[in-house]
Amino acid sequence: MKKVESKFICSNCGYESIKWLGKCPNCAEWDTLAEEIVSHSRLPAHSTPKSSPVRIGDISPTKHLRSASGIEEFDRVLGGGVVSGSLVLIGGDPGIGKSTLLLQSVSRLAERGKKVLYASGEESQEQTKLRAERLGVETSNLYVLSETNLESILQSTSELKPHIVVIDSIQTVYHPDLDSAPGSVGQVRECGGLIMRTAKSNSIAFFLIGHVTKGGVIAGPRTLEHLVDTVLYLEGDLQHHFRILRGVKNRFGSTNEIGVFEMGEKGLKEIANPSEAFLSERSGGSPGAVVTCSVEGSRSILVEIQALVSPTSFGMPQRVATGTDQKRLAMLLAVLERRGGLKISNKDVFCNVAGGIRVDETAADFAIIAALASNYRNKPIARDTIVVGEVGLAGEIRRVPQMERRITEARRLGFTRCVCSIADSEDFSTEGFDMVGVFDVNNALEVLSL
Repeated sequence: MKKVESKFICSNCGYESIKWLGKCPNCAEWDTLAEEIVSHSRLPAHSTPKSSPVRIGDISPTKHLRSASGIEEFDRVLGGGVVSGSLVLIGGDPGIGKSTLLLQSVSRLAERGKKVLYASGEESQEQTKLRAERLGVETSNLYVLSETNLESILQSTSELKPHIVVIDSIQTVYHPDLDSAPGSVGQVRECGGLIMRTAKSNSIAFFLIGHVTKGGVIAGPRTLEHLVDTVLYLEGDLQHHFRILRGVKNRFGSTNEIGVFEMGEKGLKEIANPSEAFLSERSGGSPGAVVTCSVEGSRSILVEIQALVSPTSFGMPQRVATGTDQKRLAMLLAVLERRGGLKISNKDVFCNVAGGIRVDETAADFAIIAALASNYRNKPIARDTIVVGEVGLAGEIRRVPQMERRITEARRLGFTRCVCSIADSEDFSTEGFDMVGVFDVNNALEVLSL
């Protein structure tokens, strides 16, 4: 009898080992190596015509055909609509609204004449119907298939000839020619490759829903993210009603775009004016609350940075950041103590971006420092003031890109003053809007009366 061969594959990065290891040597994650049976039978290769090299100047560019769903926030992140023959991967936490968003989007496309196949491996056809009724989906061009066998799904695709196919989720789909279990690294990689070839050869747009790990990345090998054309993440706190659709990779558009949605009883509703929504519950005049402007792709969004500095009850002071990078917060705390003279090394520090949105750009550094100093000194910052700027390790306030767009958005919502770097204040002086420039952290605290 032939001996069964097996190997251990990391479910996070795809690293392979002949023996089990507690910690993956490649990605340094613990307890991610799972045993899989080695299959010597490969999937049948698709014969493709041999191609010849062509001079780049002789290639005539082709325009990608896009189909707009009518949900502007969704279309914006995709780059203007769904591209025929594209492969899109959508990830997010369980219950965040991935299936809801896709069912709403493809139903709009079905109403516009596109034939859609929704293949669900996690819900029955009756459960999908109940979800559709709750979302108000009524169209005759939407077909539902409850199946996990990839061969059956592709066979239904060949018979139905849809324009768009949704697979919910890629971790539940398996190919019968592979011995490994559904959701394993081998199954996800091989199924993704077969779906990609089907999408390109038949000009069908495929949407794959993927689960995420504890670290927030899509479960399975990272090669799946390299394989697809577009990677989208649906972010948000389950305790908040706002959801952010962020593009991480997009071969047909910008990766800096975001779409803002609000979760309600009838699904996700797009937010046309995110700045007004995030500042709607703003408590003006409170120490530790500062408004800044973040640029995400083609839009500027005003958000409120909140900070709380309190005496610690533990031996080691806490540093908690929600909606921003915790390591960046630690660096800014060190700059504020060393360059600004605030003794907060023995204090608990909490920093939050209100509304559940995440802000990672360095233009929010100055606002975080201003919020910390405001709460530490118990002095509020003027309600009509926004704070924008990058902070260096020497305590200097640096200029930020696209300052004019930030000022335009601030003026539109009634703000009359912006505290920023001295370079930005000189370059973007605007009539009726006070641009106050500062050199460093000490000068900034003095201007803000902190």
